Amino acid sequence: MANNSKDYPINDGIRLSGNVRVVDGSEQLGIISVAKAKQIAYDKGLDLVLMSPNSDPPVCRIMDYGKFCYEREKKEKEAKRKQQVVEIKEVQLSYLIDNHDFETKAKRAVGFLSDGNKVKVVLRFKGRQIAHQNLGRELLARFEEYCSGVGAVDKRPTLDGRQMTMMINPVRQKPEKAEKADKTEQQTAEDTPAAESAEENE
Repeated sequence: MANNSKDYPINDGIRLSGNVRVVDGSEQLGIISVAKAKQIAYDKGLDLVLMSPNSDPPVCRIMDYGKFCYEREKKEKEAKRKQQVVEIKEVQLSYLIDNHDFETKAKRAVGFLSDGNKVKVVLRFKGRQIAHQNLGRELLARFEEYCSGVGAVDKRPTLDGRQMTMMINPVRQKPEKAEKADKTEQQTAEDTPAAESAEENE
């Protein structure tokens, strides 16, 4: 079996002339020669794997090396899958944005936040619009309110040249709140037929 940078030396790939400490499952076989350790592994249809070459003496383990590599790779993939990469998405607004465009951009921001990404909101001023910074802050406050269910402002609006920026971080809904909301919806659904029936009887 060929070795690569992620593999441990195994079987004939173990270039040691002295004795090694051998572990077989949870059993310590003691300190024995490499040749004898290999024979024990071969007799069991398993591999001798050099786990700690710098120990004194070096430590070898008897195992199914193919299975070991498969399980290790599976764990690494699972760990990588669980690691969420947070990106910063940018949403640009104009000072005179209409309601339709505002909603479109706000919904896009909500989508980014729901995916676990941060959102940088950039409001640009043109010409004399820069004199109405208070109206720009009101627009950003409205944007913040729209995203309040899935995001919270991390950086308040700041003016840099002719643009005002605001940073929104994603927030996670607590499981108990989500469960409570589900129960409320379920209770409402259960109560509706009863209410309709009462109205019919009247």
